[in-house]
Amino acid sequence: MKAVAYQKNLPITDPAALQDVALPDPVPGARDLLVEVRAIAVNPVDTKVRAGVAPEPGQWKVLGWDAVGTVRAVGPAVTHFVPGDRVWYAGAIHRPGANSALHTVDERIASHAPASLDDARAAALPLTAITAWELLFHRLQVPRGDAAQEQTLLVVGAAGGVGSILVQLARQLTGLTVVGTASRPETRDWVEQLGAHAVIDHREPLAEAYRRTGLPAPAFVVGLTQTDQHFAQIAELIAPQGRFGLIDDPAAGGIDIGKLKRKSVSLHWELMFTRSLFETPDMVEQQRLLTEVAALVDAGRLRSTLGDHFGRINAENLRRAHALLESGQARGKIVLEGF
Repeated sequence: MKAVAYQKNLPITDPAALQDVALPDPVPGARDLLVEVRAIAVNPVDTKVRAGVAPEPGQWKVLGWDAVGTVRAVGPAVTHFVPGDRVWYAGAIHRPGANSALHTVDERIASHAPASLDDARAAALPLTAITAWELLFHRLQVPRGDAAQEQTLLVVGAAGGVGSILVQLARQLTGLTVVGTASRPETRDWVEQLGAHAVIDHREPLAEAYRRTGLPAPAFVVGLTQTDQHFAQIAELIAPQGRFGLIDDPAAGGIDIGKLKRKSVSLHWELMFTRSLFETPDMVEQQRLLTEVAALVDAGRLRSTLGDHFGRINAENLRRAHALLESGQARGKIVLEGF
């Protein structure tokens, strides 16, 4: 099968950083779907793994944790899908990624794709939707409905992939007042279009910029990028007994969690691969939430977060996508489609 892979950790400017290769077709396990991949999206985790995780000598490592495709075959223990089903999923970080013509995925972390989106637009959503959903509802335990209508959520880095769907979920499914951060005119407009009640500039001291909104201190704050740079300001502005969630990797010593003690603020880390990595008893929760996200999309309540379409799935286009992500200038999600 066709795939894009690498053997050494190299700068993305090196043509060998990602290469077009031919690999053996994967064989599905008992609970696996064998999927013919139609479209993929690129996430910051792809760039981090490419830069820091090398395969065994002589082996190829395939990245890619967002996919839409058609089920070609199923393992003997699969109960929820049949060949011909159109599915979407984010996969598991300890297994080969989806930058390949064929891919295997555990059925418990896949669901039927939304009928109203084409493959490219659908591919933009799975990883970020799972991350945002788990962070909002499972980690921070924000109540759905109007119960939180007197409270505010601050999303630091709201124009990125996770922020783009998190803002929508919070606006559509909760009573929270949603404030996002963005620094450029085009990203500010993007966050406003997704439903944020207010947008502030994270190039300024966050506490001062937030106070100018006139809103009460946020009960919930989410750090999606550069948390080590913003942490002191977050600790200053968050409400007493608030909840702070993050997904990125602050530099060693970059956050002093002792700053949260005085306000009795809780800290919650979200990694959407945890359930699949440890095969937790509630692993199927990701199938359930992706099914609900698909229904919300088909009902017109959520929109795709596709930002850029980089053409066909090949090494050249994936190197371009990685370079844009590493520049910090991406808006929404970068997708590629077809081999």
